[in-house]
Amino acid sequence: MNFPMIYLASASPRRHELLLQIGVPHQVLHVPPPPGADEPILAGEAPALYVRRTARDKALRALEWIRAQSLPPQPVLTADTCVILGQTILGKPTDLNEAKKMLKHLSGSTHEVHTAVVVAHHNHIHEDVSITRVRIKPLSEEEIQAYCDTGEPLGKAGSYGIQGAAAVFIEHISGSYSGVMGLPVFETHRLLGLARQK
Repeated sequence: MNFPMIYLASASPRRHELLLQIGVPHQVLHVPPPPGADEPILAGEAPALYVRRTARDKALRALEWIRAQSLPPQPVLTADTCVILGQTILGKPTDLNEAKKMLKHLSGSTHEVHTAVVVAHHNHIHEDVSITRVRIKPLSEEEIQAYCDTGEPLGKAGSYGIQGAAAVFIEHISGSYSGVMGLPVFETHRLLGLARQK
């Protein structure tokens, strides 16, 4: 399927690479973040709803930015990924000490990675969410320290990247590998197809 040029409202190099992988021409759109805390969790908000809301909010901000900058109207793709252990959202660590704590919580357990995808075009919003279960082997203090020493946990939900050195920690996944990376290509391709019809 040939896709028109789209905006990717994300600075994630992994999302950029995955779009290239499936042949979607795109331009990275650098939308200024909103003031205040980065992607705050609302009081009483369920983890599964949080990730959908944040992806949708990103799309709405991107549409406003496009209009404000008088950019050519094109479909906008946004996504958000969060790691959920029980009912706790593990976001991006603020530093390596927090990353160590997250990895200790994930050690020897199964968690879920939710990645919400939104495609906005012509006042239509198409959205979906990929849910993948990931089991991480029991990790020793030395393994956690060595991984944190690489600096890789920073900037990653749950303090790990499945496509990096942490791949050796993953015992099993059930769901979308690309979804854990940050952009589930099946859902993304389907949503872009729907937007193309509008």
